[in-house]
Amino acid sequence: MYHTWMRYFTPGPVHHRLGLVCLGVGLQHGTLPTVGPRTLDHHVAVVVSAGGGWYRGADGRRTAVTAPALIWLTPGTPHHYGADPDTGWDEAFVDFSGPAAATYTELGYIEPDRPVVPLSDAAPARAAITRIARAARPGNPLLEVETGAAVHELLVALRRARADTNADGDPVLTALARDAFQPLSVAEHAARHGMTPAELRTAVRRAAGCSPKDYLLTVRLGRAKELLAATELPVSAVARRVGYDDPAYFSRLFTRRVGTAPIRFREQQGRSVPGGWSNRVPDPEHPPTIPPRSV
Repeated sequence: MYHTWMRYFTPGPVHHRLGLVCLGVGLQHGTLPTVGPRTLDHHVAVVVSAGGGWYRGADGRRTAVTAPALIWLTPGTPHHYGADPDTGWDEAFVDFSGPAAATYTELGYIEPDRPVVPLSDAAPARAAITRIARAARPGNPLLEVETGAAVHELLVALRRARADTNADGDPVLTALARDAFQPLSVAEHAARHGMTPAELRTAVRRAAGCSPKDYLLTVRLGRAKELLAATELPVSAVARRVGYDDPAYFSRLFTRRVGTAPIRFREQQGRSVPGGWSNRVPDPEHPPTIPPRSV
């Protein structure tokens, strides 16, 4: 016995320009019929939150699927999968497409070469899929935009829920961010971790979707923006604080990557705060109470 609920959508060309569109959503459980063999022209994320089954790709190898797990179905890739015929599984799926899918793949959020991905927790992904299902109500004027936004959210939730992701943050990225302002080469950063430069590149690419050099630059420029916006330090001092001894080089690099010069950024974003900004992240669920003004 099994239960199936699904809806399919046909977003227009203008919605595709948002980057991602949702083409369908489904919630199923039980001893479901096998799917395929087949090949699709779009992406599907299949989230298995209970039970188990199997997956077979283009190479013909059969891979066990044990919940919680994710099955990636990618365009042009033959696939065949199904729930265990005795126990079944609990499955939710989202079909999606759009030009942003290529970028998410480049960043490592979608993994065509790893179609079966163990998850540490399926609940956040299921929550995003539930939002898509609720948006599928008849007459919803926000359907395409609401479901497309939820696909972005789903991809982030799936990336965070990968079983090989540390909930406290990737230790290599944490260390790189800590040491980002020191005058160290990529090879010297790698040596601090007992890695070769190639191993560090692989680790950072897998965790952050970019090279170590780009990751370090992102950290440096983020801090530079904070200093420009929250202090009156000269640009030369800001450059030194974030690891650049040559202020002219820093200004050129900042302008090229940010799109505006440091001085112009300060003019646009400056928020002088006595004592500087707080390092404590506010709790959006419990914002601080502003006392009423005395009359």
